[in-house]
Amino acid sequence: MNTKNIIKASILIAFAIIIGMMPACNNGSKTEGDGKDSLSGTISISGAFALYPLSIKWAEEYMKLHPDVTINVSAGGAGKGMTDALSEMVDLGMFSKEVSEEEQKKGAWWVAVTKDAVLATVNEKNPEIEAIKTKGLTMEKFYDIFITKKITKWGMALDTKGKEAVNVYTRSDACGAAEMWAKYLNNKKQEDIQGVGVNGDPGVADAVKKDINGIGFNNIAYVFDVNTRKKYEGIEVAPIDINKNGKIDTEEMVYSNLDSIMAAIKDGRYPSPPARDLYFVSHGAPKSALVKDFIRWTLTEGQKYVNEAGYVLLAEESIKTELEKIK
Repeated sequence: MNTKNIIKASILIAFAIIIGMMPACNNGSKTEGDGKDSLSGTISISGAFALYPLSIKWAEEYMKLHPDVTINVSAGGAGKGMTDALSEMVDLGMFSKEVSEEEQKKGAWWVAVTKDAVLATVNEKNPEIEAIKTKGLTMEKFYDIFITKKITKWGMALDTKGKEAVNVYTRSDACGAAEMWAKYLNNKKQEDIQGVGVNGDPGVADAVKKDINGIGFNNIAYVFDVNTRKKYEGIEVAPIDINKNGKIDTEEMVYSNLDSIMAAIKDGRYPSPPARDLYFVSHGAPKSALVKDFIRWTLTEGQKYVNEAGYVLLAEESIKTELEKIK
């Protein structure tokens, strides 16, 4: 969030405290007026790194429309988002994997708001980078890198003479990226992934950028710059050899820029998982008029910021279905 919005948020909080001390006014951080223009109050959001950049964008744009609204967004992983939502520490959790039966039994309510994907990431200066980009890796090769650890050298992964060790990085925090990547690997769980645990999406990306032989996995927003639409310096995508023919064919070349991978996710050329929906979650259906209005806005007017922020639009039918959840 930029400095202007931070200053605005601080002023609004101070104003809310003063108003709260006045007996003739409503007390509490969430007060909603009768009309759209009179919406006021605070929305708190925490959770998945995957949805964090888009949620920040949505928060900024929504606050421009409603100057008396403050939205606080913090990242900490999908697990934190669900925990905070179920305990009602926040209004909405950002969640980047399927809601489990156990979470549903605890009262989890969810609504899909966009799509993205998890990508395998390597250092752009990897000694075998050309072989990685032209041959790619099959799901089975990724499985033996991340799960069984049978592949310990890059030459083994690419059928070359490369003797450099494969250094694997995974997430140490409970998160949707690891869960979705593990699910792609023969329906495994996050705890089945072997490697050095690193906290957060930015942490894994930094670890790979600093290790010439490193491999990890990241959400799209931490691989591609939304402004240039190109990959961040130091990081490259390890492409999936989907048809297992030992090379990356034209239809599998979907990683050149942000718009290319987004198109591949939308039309199904990139597999799901690791492509998936991203959600807002809460403890039971939201009751706050402000929170409900914000969610409706993200699924309607707010969708115009989805592609710009590096995410994939939900299908129109999916949006209609999700809007019906908000009563």
